[in-house]
Amino acid sequence: MPVLKVQANKRIDNKDEWMRSATSFMAELLSKPEKFIMVHFEENHAMMFAGSAEPLAYIELKSINLPESETKHFASEICAFLERTIKIPKERIYIEFANAQPNMFGWNGATFER
Repeated sequence: MPVLKVQANKRIDNKDEWMRSATSFMAELLSKPEKFIMVHFEENHAMMFAGSAEPLAYIELKSINLPESETKHFASEICAFLERTIKIPKERIYIEFANAQPNMFGWNGATFER
């Protein structure tokens, strides 16, 4: 149930294509099936970072059992993906990681609690 939420201060062309690409990328990065990956992209937000409105993004990645030992690797890979695909420099990206408890995340009329 990983959820990648991206808020950016720019528009992107082919948003649906980018979200499909991001879904595949996140499935591979997290070793999760694509059928559980959700990608949410909010574009053209009024945002500023370090006193500049140059391209920037705020990202939230939430997943059940998100390994804290891997967040540095995830940050590097996610930043590289955004730099490569939508031209947002890694130094203009913040990422918030959240490890969701299975009983606190619902889907399909239930939770992921076993």
